[in-house]
Amino acid sequence: MNGYAFDERFTARHPMHAPALSVIVAFRNMAREAPRTLFTLSPAYQRGVTAADYEVIAVDAGSTIPLDEGMVRQHGPNFRLLRAADAPSPAGAINAAARASAGSAVAVCIDGARMLSPGVLRHTLAALRSHDDPVVATLAWHLGPKMQNISMLEGYDQAAEDALLGSVDWRADGYELFRIACLAGSSAGGWFRPLAESNFLTVRRASWERLGGLDERFQSAGGGFVNLDYYREACERLGQLVILLGEGTFHQFHGGVATNVPLAEHPGLRFQDEYVAIRGRDFAPPANAAIYLGGLPPQALPFLTSSVAQAVAATGSGA
Repeated sequence: MNGYAFDERFTARHPMHAPALSVIVAFRNMAREAPRTLFTLSPAYQRGVTAADYEVIAVDAGSTIPLDEGMVRQHGPNFRLLRAADAPSPAGAINAAARASAGSAVAVCIDGARMLSPGVLRHTLAALRSHDDPVVATLAWHLGPKMQNISMLEGYDQAAEDALLGSVDWRADGYELFRIACLAGSSAGGWFRPLAESNFLTVRRASWERLGGLDERFQSAGGGFVNLDYYREACERLGQLVILLGEGTFHQFHGGVATNVPLAEHPGLRFQDEYVAIRGRDFAPPANAAIYLGGLPPQALPFLTSSVAQAVAATGSGA
């Protein structure tokens, strides 16, 4: 089956029983990180939703030690596992999962190391109800005191992260993750400045099909700029950009090819070259005007303050 092995109950859509949302999250060698990520997608953690509202497809993209199917399924009856052959980019496996999914909308989390705040699904569904053709995006954070490309040079590693996660009761209140995180580089400008990408991006199924899913020409390790490309294409070709205020994703340290290497060794230039070869232009973040939907948990207020300051500074400089 082109390198993809599905649960037999998962190979056809059932429109009469379709959930509102299919969440596709890709993992590769993330045995430590996957249980946390999947828990933050579960009905036990996400607020204001039930298992009937959405499905989660965990894509194991060629892990050396495959994800355990029982571990995936224990998070709810709406969780399934897709196994894919090893490939540099997860784009093909994610597209295959989308073709087999049943939801009226498709959400992609290309990096399975990213935990979610507990209102992401509820507010994503609200955005889909409120807009005809929305692009629903979240900002990204890194766990730890600084971007992990920097903090890793100062002793931050998986053990330090385990201790950090143990210092807050994130399972009971996922907004506590804001207390132990910093903005990722792709979201460095905060809520009111252009994003380079979103690590939980949702569009309607018809819009996903119109975009053609993730562009499988991106074959760099980890997909290179495929997620940035997908976000830019969605913003330029679809409808209203809706950014979830007070919600986000939180990256766990796992040795990622872009997030967990020193900045001096970052493969961004190679990724940019691939992007130019495919798109015929340099990558630049889309500057769509956004509508904001969500709330402001107290733990996120410092990031609201810094977001406002950066937006004001950019306005004053004409940026």
